[in-house]
Amino acid sequence: MSDLQVTAGHILVLRLFDIAYATDLAKVETLWSTHTTGRTSRSKLTATPPKAMAFGVAPLSVELDPVTLPLDLLPPGWPPVEAVVTARLYDFGAVSLALRVNTPNLAWDEYIKLLNAVDRAVGPSSGTRIWEKMLAHLRQVLGAALVKPTPSTVAEDYLIGVVQEFDARFTAAEVLQRVDLVPLLSGEQRQLSDGARADLLRQRFSYYVDDLVVLTWDRAFIYEPHGDSDVADVLEVANAQLLQMRYYDELLDDELPRMYDLVEATRSRLNLFAARRYAELARKLYTLVAEVTELTEKVDNALQVTEDVYLARIYGAALDLYRVPTVSRAVNRKLAIIRDTYSALYDEASSRSSQMMEAAILVLIMVEVVLAFLRHGS
Repeated sequence: MSDLQVTAGHILVLRLFDIAYATDLAKVETLWSTHTTGRTSRSKLTATPPKAMAFGVAPLSVELDPVTLPLDLLPPGWPPVEAVVTARLYDFGAVSLALRVNTPNLAWDEYIKLLNAVDRAVGPSSGTRIWEKMLAHLRQVLGAALVKPTPSTVAEDYLIGVVQEFDARFTAAEVLQRVDLVPLLSGEQRQLSDGARADLLRQRFSYYVDDLVVLTWDRAFIYEPHGDSDVADVLEVANAQLLQMRYYDELLDDELPRMYDLVEATRSRLNLFAARRYAELARKLYTLVAEVTELTEKVDNALQVTEDVYLARIYGAALDLYRVPTVSRAVNRKLAIIRDTYSALYDEASSRSSQMMEAAILVLIMVEVVLAFLRHGS
């Protein structure tokens, strides 16, 4: 138990969806201002110089109506908990919905209890109704700005506990000594083993003596007395990249069997139009490869890091922790298979075309010989 009080902090719940092949952010601004009273803003890192780290294409944030969370698991008499809602749209078709619960003056143990209650209310195990309602509203208002809307069910969730102030000023080392972060990072009520506790606390970072970031697969803790939100923004981008790579990985998983079936069906039809069918199928595969490659390059360049070593370390650790490079390699392997198939089909189409041309030339020669023979006989 800890006697520390969280005097300023909040809880941030993220759920990210893939909603389109791409999003026209300029059109989003126009549509949102026309249909709603909520504000829009281009996202930027608040405490980091643009030359050190910046968004590739700055995403667009829009305000949604606040929601009251159904926190049935809180103690009796606990007041209703209202969350501020924003949506951040990325040009590569992802949207991040964020619920922010500003916490009152709470004892540390009560802060953890509230955080876990929020997670149970709107986290992965709570169902999707509240998120689906917000997503449907976005689709309705912004439909004209979505390029090739997708009905994808791929989603990512992330929970962040943020503390700006305790009841006294502490260093990062003192925070680690005074409070137990494991219940916050794990969501578990039972005591964890020493090994499990060590794993949860392994990915921790500090730049100044009085700030602290601890990352896990699905949760993070941020102690930031200076009030900037750059770390949370970087974690969101890493989750958006994971979301998009998972989407393309699943897309290619679905496309590869269809590709094999189409190739087999085309090869089984030995007729005059086989070359054309090979060429058409090759063009379809080329279009798929081009589209996925274009979008994955946008995703890879979502955040450009040059000089900020601290945020770069957090960003790199988050990408590794979320297995973004692993999923990205899987996508590239499947794209390579499709590229090789495209090349083989193109060569096959060229070969069939050449054979048809040779056959046509032979037929013409034979016709000329026959006509010459007939003319000579007459």
